[in-house]
Amino acid sequence: MGPKSGEEATRAPLTPLTLPRRPASVLPRMNGVGEPMLGMRSAACGTRGAGRARGMIGAVLALSLAMVGPAFAAEGLDGAGLSFLWAVPFCGLLLCIATGPVLFPHFWEHHYGKIAAFWGVLTVLPLVLSKGAGIALAAVLHTMLLEYVSFIILLFALFTVAGGILVTGNLRGTPMVNTGLLAIGTALASVVGTTGASMIMIRPIIRANDDRRTNVHVVIFFIFLVSNIGGSLTPLGDPPLFLGFLRGVDFFWTTTHMFGEMLFLVIALLVLFYVWDSILHGREDRLAPLKDKTPDRPIKLFGTANFALLGAIIVAILISASWKPGINVKFPGGEMELQNIARDIALVVIALISLKITPKPVRAGNEFSWGPIKEVAKLFAGIFICMIPVLAMLKAGKAGAFGPLVALVTNPDGTPNNVAYFWATGALSSFLDNAPTYLVFFELAGGDPKALMGPMALTLAAISCGAVFMGANSYIGNAPNFMVYAIAKDMGVKMPSFFGYMVWSVGILVPLFVAVTFIFFR
Repeated sequence: MGPKSGEEATRAPLTPLTLPRRPASVLPRMNGVGEPMLGMRSAACGTRGAGRARGMIGAVLALSLAMVGPAFAAEGLDGAGLSFLWAVPFCGLLLCIATGPVLFPHFWEHHYGKIAAFWGVLTVLPLVLSKGAGIALAAVLHTMLLEYVSFIILLFALFTVAGGILVTGNLRGTPMVNTGLLAIGTALASVVGTTGASMIMIRPIIRANDDRRTNVHVVIFFIFLVSNIGGSLTPLGDPPLFLGFLRGVDFFWTTTHMFGEMLFLVIALLVLFYVWDSILHGREDRLAPLKDKTPDRPIKLFGTANFALLGAIIVAILISASWKPGINVKFPGGEMELQNIARDIALVVIALISLKITPKPVRAGNEFSWGPIKEVAKLFAGIFICMIPVLAMLKAGKAGAFGPLVALVTNPDGTPNNVAYFWATGALSSFLDNAPTYLVFFELAGGDPKALMGPMALTLAAISCGAVFMGANSYIGNAPNFMVYAIAKDMGVKMPSFFGYMVWSVGILVPLFVAVTFIFFR
């Protein structure tokens, strides 16, 4: 099942797996060197400009966020008594999200919200009938108020602020320049997220190499590093890590416990890329140069005030993790802590400030639109609800329907098999999106953040590394992957098909993951 051709993508709906072309008439007005005229209004921020922006940001958000599950099952829902049938809605919705935009795109475009609602009803209605309205209401409120709201607000703030940072200009794509750009994007990913870093960096690195005969490898390594592995060091970097943070994992735990694995992969990939790119660049030097579509000009940044707002997002999250006033707002199914309410309000305010101070043509240059928020909200609200019984079954451990899966990642003496956790999490993250996969194995490992950060720290590291690293194994493993693919193809890069990309990932990444296994998890 490979990606669609350019013509098909143009006709395709605005879904997580498509990026329609945007009419030239709605592009932001440029000055003589191809930079946005910041003093002028651009129609690209309005309705006419929503087409391509919805596709791009939908590729960023809708796949990864739509696939994120709730972090808790409601109290009183005994997973030991639930059968595999309770997982059917969850699996059905995931399957629809993965295949709908490709197999029935036009129907999916108009009815994805109804499809998500259908699977959600198939979860809640049997829950009401079998367990009672009280348990069902508590489960839904617990999930939506404690997880859904916080998660969507964080992503809303991140993509609003990152969408206000625009990089213009062009460099010459020499091996050293390309390696440097990849290193910058990789470092940026843990600060603004793999989504934000991919949005900011992909166009500059493609423009730098648009006069190269062979530039596919540049985009492939970009996906490996910037869209996946680079987001390893903070909860802001990748959705599964933020889910861990919401479950109680310390903000800087990933910084200290995933740094070695991340550094090993980053150095290995950058060295391999530099050698590979140098060989190809040397061959091209002996041939007649191609016409440079974007002549060299200095790099410029617009919307730089948004970097300060990114720092404010981090500060708000850190304060919520350390400030414990002990004031809670109770509701059926749980209670909301004051520090988390304050954090979410602060994130919304930061996003609104970004909207106020960022010139509209800057957002137009990033093809920013609000359209995907509606799509995202409908899709992953359904996933949150459908995951309720699945997580309850996982919390039941060996007594639940997923007992065989528990046995798979457990040694005969009862200790966790960290190698199995790493590869099982990674294998599923390659195709089912890494956020729900992380949550599944987090629960399988006991779901207790204190234990997982303490005596089971290596297990949590294996789960985290598997989810973040191996999301790079396919176009749909992590949200930015397909976004980068679509943008690169739209800019003239001859990207490989779905399975063609996996030839690259299996040939390059899998041997490195084997090395990570023996170095860090044996």
